[in-house]
Amino acid sequence: MARQATIPRESRLLIVGLGLIGGSLAAALRRSGFEGELLACDPDAEEIARGVEMGLIDRGDTRLSAMLDGVSLVVLAVPVLAMRGVMEELAAALGRAAPNLVITDVGSTKSAIRQAAEQAFGRLPPNLVLGHPIAGSEKSGVAAADPALYVGHKVILTPAPDTDGDALARVRALWCAAGAEVLEMDVARHDQVLARTSHLPHLLAFSLVDTLARQDERLEIFRYAAGGFRDFTRIAGSDPVMWRDIFVANREAVLAALDDFEAGVARLRRAVEAGDTDAMLATFDRASHARHYFDSLLNQTSYQAEYQMQAHGKLRYRAGPGGAVTGRIRVPGDKSISHRSIMLGALADGVTEVSGFLEGEDSLATLQAFREMGVAIEGPHQGRVTVHGVGLHGLKAPAGPLYVGNAGTAMRLFAGLLAGQAFDTELTGDASLTKRPMGRVADPLREMGAVIETTEGGRPPLKIRGGQRLRGIAYDMPMASAQVKSCLLLAGLYAEGETRVREPAPTRDHTERMLGGFGYPVEREGDTCWLQGGGRLTAAPIDVPADISSATFFLVAAAITPGADLVLEHVGINPTRIGVINILQLMGADLRLENPREVGGEPVADLHIRHVPLKGIDIPLDQVPLAIDEFPALFVAAANAEGTTRLRGAEELRVKESDRLKAMADGFAILGIEHQLFDDGIDIVGGGGEAPNYTGGRIDSLGDHRIAMAFTVAALRASGEIVIDDCANVATSFPGFVTLARRVGLSLQEEQEAS
Repeated sequence: MARQATIPRESRLLIVGLGLIGGSLAAALRRSGFEGELLACDPDAEEIARGVEMGLIDRGDTRLSAMLDGVSLVVLAVPVLAMRGVMEELAAALGRAAPNLVITDVGSTKSAIRQAAEQAFGRLPPNLVLGHPIAGSEKSGVAAADPALYVGHKVILTPAPDTDGDALARVRALWCAAGAEVLEMDVARHDQVLARTSHLPHLLAFSLVDTLARQDERLEIFRYAAGGFRDFTRIAGSDPVMWRDIFVANREAVLAALDDFEAGVARLRRAVEAGDTDAMLATFDRASHARHYFDSLLNQTSYQAEYQMQAHGKLRYRAGPGGAVTGRIRVPGDKSISHRSIMLGALADGVTEVSGFLEGEDSLATLQAFREMGVAIEGPHQGRVTVHGVGLHGLKAPAGPLYVGNAGTAMRLFAGLLAGQAFDTELTGDASLTKRPMGRVADPLREMGAVIETTEGGRPPLKIRGGQRLRGIAYDMPMASAQVKSCLLLAGLYAEGETRVREPAPTRDHTERMLGGFGYPVEREGDTCWLQGGGRLTAAPIDVPADISSATFFLVAAAITPGADLVLEHVGINPTRIGVINILQLMGADLRLENPREVGGEPVADLHIRHVPLKGIDIPLDQVPLAIDEFPALFVAAANAEGTTRLRGAEELRVKESDRLKAMADGFAILGIEHQLFDDGIDIVGGGGEAPNYTGGRIDSLGDHRIAMAFTVAALRASGEIVIDDCANVATSFPGFVTLARRVGLSLQEEQEAS
């Protein structure tokens, strides 16, 4: 759906070059309700006449100087190599235009057009905003004009540091009115990106069709060509002159992209010649999943992906009061174990089979990162993943930064294992992750000899220098964190000597357990664990239990809802993760562990919970690190308990995806839940009883999935509807949350927020 935008207020707008691009812009402006005069200049008088006949323009001429009187905005839509001549003609007649004239263009290469502008005007004018709409068709001419050509497509503007702000705003308004999504990028970066994503594919399509068309059996080849061939080669029907000009204008970037492609083809040729099935599988699997993975990133509002692309809209939850919570469900696999299964499987010798893998965006980010480092990974297919391990020293340098989306676990654990590699890497993530502090892992890794650069405040991206000699250290963690502990243990695999980590309170031990399962000994005594560097990992099967953090939302939903009776199947009950179970039981919840068993070294059980009235408690300090991710949901339980629940020692909640203490307190204030916020905790006064305990209201989740899900559960005992904004990131940790919530009886609707 097109973005709603203000109609441009230009009094007289001139399009120079009335072909497909210029004609479609005119058509889009007409449809948007543009009230100014639309003019055109084109060397073909018949095109101008056709544009007037179609109602796209008011009038036109073949001479540029004849059309400039009073013009306030000029759009240059001519071929790249014709741009300098048009700009020189424009420069000579500028006095006829309006004093507030703004100039923009639609060229596919920006460096060449910037150079043409500097030559024509003597410098880059502040009122010139270089731009490029990433839209088109193999058709040409004004007759092919399409008012919807730009709807939902991206337009990249490349302003210079001294570009006039008003000029930039007016050009942005122009493209927004056409339904486009407007981004900004540096000129050189634009040309590099477009050389790979647009220019190279066109070059290959032209070459492939030309090669096949010159062969004797060309008729047979084209007669039996399947849809994929036709889809790929369709772009070879584009304007040859235009594309010749583009390849000339962007020659260096196109050649660099072609060099990379030729190197990739050569690697694949060698694999085919040698019958190297692993190498072929790695290439095909990496390409296949990269295509799906990056599509999902760019099409979902939960990520601000490459170039900080703005999403078309945000997702809102509308949760109704009342409802039942009954039945049997299995929530998705444990995210922490899913991350680690891929990491250790990739570093092991042999093939690791993973079942129950969480197919959420965070876990998929970890999969993709290892594919980019040369690991062949099959799946995921219904929770099953096959990882072809390359050994501790078999990873290859990725082609660019490793993007881990919103996955703080992935970034911190990656920092440890990448510190020991021979190559440089950069770790980056979405807008939320880049605000989260990473000094807690970067500082001790530096003590081990790693070279890591962060931005101000120790935040991502992390630039990790390869080839460093790591040494084991004894590290006392100032704050309990399983991610920090795991990061240092993974770095310790590559370090000389012993790496020893002491934690001030127990944290989840999935990394230690899984390392043991892969045949790498980890010792533990009291609050300290350690390992020796220089060993090896041996592939082993992994069955990922259901995630207790995801199960928590349904545990709390059942605990606070009269008449509830719910079973959550195959949930991981690792002793370092059961704080939520212990806390709910201390609050009086009727929560029982049924069918306990061990799967792949991890204890699991079915959790059976029935509603009984809860009571407020002072949460024991030793339970805080065992339930750190579950507190947003537990706060909702506290709001429905009788009496006051007090939490202290939970300052880590301040540095999660949001400041979760403040986010929950702000939401409680809106709903009328009595509370008092502290630096390291909160007091919550619950309502208890059978009646609703608070009002409805509108909550900002701050893009934090756990805040969004917690207030969804809170609606069960509200007196009115709770509307929760910015919920798209729920997919990062709990794909299928809405479906499961409705299945057990919650009243929950999804809707798009207005842009």
